[in-house]
Amino acid sequence: MLLAKRLENLGQLTGTMYDFESAGDILPKHVHTAENVHITIVARGKIKAYSHDWEQIAEAGQLIDFQPNQPHEIMALEDNTRIFNIVKNYGVESNDYVLE
Repeated sequence: MLLAKRLENLGQLTGTMYDFESAGDILPKHVHTAENVHITIVARGKIKAYSHDWEQIAEAGQLIDFQPNQPHEIMALEDNTRIFNIVKNYGVESNDYVLE
C-alpha cells in the first residue's frame, strides 16, 4: 500500500550537493536564518554534524533537520561521502501536489 503525507511549511526548496573526497573533510561552521535553514540528506558515506554543545552522526539514507539560528559544521567520517543540503525557505508558500 502506498501512503502519502503532505509536507507542510516547506516553502520554496533549493539545494546544493557536496562531495567530500576524504574522511575529515569539513563544510565550515555556519548558521542559517529562517529564510535559508536546511536539511542535510546523506546520499553515501557518513557525516558528523556538530557545534559547541551538540553532535549528530548520520549515514547514507538518513537526514539531519537543522533549525534556524543553529550554528553547525559538517565533517565527513568516510571517504567519498556525498550529502545534499536542501534549503527550507519558510518565507515562500509552495505548490503542493498530493496523490489522491
